This record gives sequence, structure tokens and C-alpha cells, in this order.
Amino acid sequence: MKPRFLLAIACVLAVQGAEAAGPATGSTRSNLAATRQHYSQLVQGPVPNTALLTLFTNMLPKGGDLHHHYSGAIYAENYLEWVGALNYCVYRATDAALKAEKFRIASKPQELSDPARAICTGADAVREDNAFYRELLMHWSDKDYGNHFHEQRAPDQQFFDTFGYFGAVSSYDYRGGLRSLKARAQAENLGYLETMLRGGPVIDKPELESLLNALTAQSSAPQIDEALARAHQLLANDADTAARVADYAKSLEEAAAGIDDETFRLRFQSYASRNSTPAKVFSSLYTSFAALQHTRRLVGVNILGPENGHVAMRDYSLHMRMLAFLKGRFPEARLSLHAGELAMGMVPPEGLRSHIREAVLVAGAQRIGHGVDIAHEEDAAGLMDVMKQRKVAVEVNLTSNEFILGVKDEAHPLRLYARHGVPFLISTDDAGVSRNNLSTEYLLYVSRYRPSYDELKRVVYNSIRYAFLPEDEKREETAKLDRRFAEFEARIARLPRPGR
Repeated sequence: MKPRFLLAIACVLAVQGAEAAGPATGSTRSNLAATRQHYSQLVQGPVPNTALLTLFTNMLPKGGDLHHHYSGAIYAENYLEWVGALNYCVYRATDAALKAEKFRIASKPQELSDPARAICTGADAVREDNAFYRELLMHWSDKDYGNHFHEQRAPDQQFFDTFGYFGAVSSYDYRGGLRSLKARAQAENLGYLETMLRGGPVIDKPELESLLNALTAQSSAPQIDEALARAHQLLANDADTAARVADYAKSLEEAAAGIDDETFRLRFQSYASRNSTPAKVFSSLYTSFAALQHTRRLVGVNILGPENGHVAMRDYSLHMRMLAFLKGRFPEARLSLHAGELAMGMVPPEGLRSHIREAVLVAGAQRIGHGVDIAHEEDAAGLMDVMKQRKVAVEVNLTSNEFILGVKDEAHPLRLYARHGVPFLISTDDAGVSRNNLSTEYLLYVSRYRPSYDELKRVVYNSIRYAFLPEDEKREETAKLDRRFAEFEARIARLPRPGR
């Protein structure tokens, strides 16, 4: 049972949220009270009422999904449709002599040898063979992974390997893919999506490689600063790089053309892969930052990829220095950085002690993606105090944290962040790979941690409060969320009271 003073504070906060759009009427107050009571009955007792909570979280207004990978959000079934549309084929068997790997896509079937073509089938043939179709879904996503206990790939390998299977078609129809994600968002009462569609272009230049690839995290600060300054000057004065940046920004505009309306808003983050050479990482980060000048669709910069990869661990501090350097040249840029997506045993213990700290204190991140290893960070309590003061929000991805890291329930630091006043929000990460949606993430949140309705509502509003939108657009999204909650609470008030 919560202390009464905490309940009183929570009630005040909820009333303030409900009145944000204007003075509350008697009906809005009574609807809010009825919703509080209804929700409380669902989460009380030894076991939450999961079926009714599923209905509740499906109906629940969601402000935004701020940690979202486009290619990982499209379902495998959609990718198979694109295989058919492109007349590609999928290998049904592995044959090293034919350079064939089961479940991989062949993008030029007309150029395959007869033996290779014989084991590569089109989308319709895949769907007609139910056993193979099921196997394909299990390799192109995490479907049924937990139901199989025979020898299998490690969960993190399973997760990241999926991108290699559907990667050949993931860029086929950005406009169609984004519209399918919009339809899914609207179906679950989501108004804003901030997704990672494409990374900043990599600029391959011998001069960059000679400047940067000899750098390590142990290089002196003057060495790093001098090399980054020269690399920045080279890229900033290069006409080919400028053209690549402009084309990249234009491609984002074209992909999202016409998608915004009164009920939905879409924005992009750019990013670099952290498991590439220093020259590739820096050039991709540079083009990501530079593209912010070309389109309002692009609102932030990220760095991503398996954080426990050899290069990612080796060069982590160097990458944070790169981000800090570029943020100094592009001070208006907003950073949401994958950091702390690690657990004990994935890397040596010392590898858990500084990633979130460096993302916040060196790179200047405004949001942290995952942040799971916070309890292992050096002076974790002091770091969380800084995050609270700077209002650095944590993007919590419960499904992928459980699958990739094996971290769930009370082992997850969600309550730790809450206790230290660090803001957090709920997001999906890769809903297509995980085969879930944002409603399911909220279901996990409420069924595992049983926040009060007022706390739940505050977390939903955090997804707009910490979005990388201009203040005027943020106010518009907040007003829409106010109206959605008023409608939601009116609907909940009319539902039959839950019983046990």
C-alpha cells in the first residue's frame, strides 16, 4: 500500500493533467475518478487482471513512440509481400557451393544458376508451404523463440540476425512502410512517431581514413581534437559530401510526404553504426548532423548497433568524443543515444561502468535509449542526480530488454530511475522483430510495476514532453493528448466495473 501523502500528490498531478486543456467540468472529474477506480481494481490483488488490462492499454492514449527503428518495426509478413512485389526469391536450403543460405533473399534470381534457382522460391511458394513459412517467420523475427528449448542461437544473436534476412527488401517501399506504421499507430491511439529510417551517408575518402582510423579511445585529447577538426573541415568543404547530405535529407522528405495530418505526426532521427571504423562512424555522424539543417523532418541524431560488439566497446569513448565535437559545431542538434544496453556477463564488469555516464556528460545526450546497466555505473546515484537535474529521459524498452539482455521484472532499473526522479517513457524499439506493439509495452509496464493511474498518465505525457519537437508542435501534441485522455476516461467510465 502506498503512503497516503504519495497518493495525495499523485491525485493532484492527475487532476492538473486532466485540466491542462481548460477548466474541468463535473463530468470530466467524475470520469477521471471512475478511470482511477477502474484501473486500480485491475492492478490490485496478487495477480493483475491481464485480460482487462489488455483492453485498457489498447484503448489508452499514447503520446509518442520515441525509440523506434523503422526496419525492425515492419513485420516479417510485410517483408515477404515486398519479396513478391520485387520478384525476388528466398533460399529453402543452405548450400555453400552455391553460396546459398536458407531463409536469405536472392535479389537477382534471373542470374542464379539452375541448381541455385531450384532451391530459391518466390513469396507465394513460401506461403503455400506452411512448415517453411513458419520457419521463415521464426528466423525473420523472434516469433516462437521462447517455445523452443533445443539448441538455438543466443537471444541477442537471434534478434540482431533478423535484420540480415530481411535487409535486402527493407528499403523497398519507405512510403508504403511508413503508411502501414501510421495505420498501426492510429489503431492503438498513438499520435506521434519518432523513427530511425536511414542512417547518415558514409563518406569514403582516403584522407578521412588516414586522419581517423589510427585514433583509439586511448589517444590523447589534443590528438583526437586535432584529427576531428581536420576531418570536419575536409567534409564541410567538400562539394560531394554536401550533395550527399542534401540528397539524404530530400529522401527523408519524400518518404514522409503527405503523412502528417490532424491525428498523426512523423519525425526522423538519423544515426551512425557504432561497429564501423572511426572514419566511417565520424563521416556518418557528420552527415547526420549536417542534414538537420536541410529538413524539419529530421529532429535528432543517434548511434546504434550491438553495444557489446568488439568495435563498439573498443571505440565507445572515442565515439562520445566525436558526438561532443559535432554537437559543438551543430549546437541545436538533439541527441538520443543508445547507451547501457548491456547486462552483467555480456562484457567484463568494467565495460558496464561508464557508457551512460559518457553519453550524458561527454556527448551531452538529451535522452538515453535503454539505460539498463545504470546500477553498475560508477557513482550511479550521482549520475542519476545529474540526469534528473538535466531532465535526461530514459527510453524504456521492456520487451527487447527482456529478450536481448534477459533483464525483466524487478531486475529492470525502471523503479530505480523512478526512485531517483529520472524521467522515463515507454517505447517499442523493434516491434516487428519482437512481434508486439506499444500497447503491449504499456501492458508489461502496468502489469509488472503496477503504477498508479496518475503515474501511468505522467509516463504517457513524458513521451511528448521529451520528444524532439519544436515547442509549438509539442504544445499541439499535448493538447491532442489532453483531448484523447478526456475521451478515453469518458469511455472507461461507461465500462462495466471489473469483478473477480
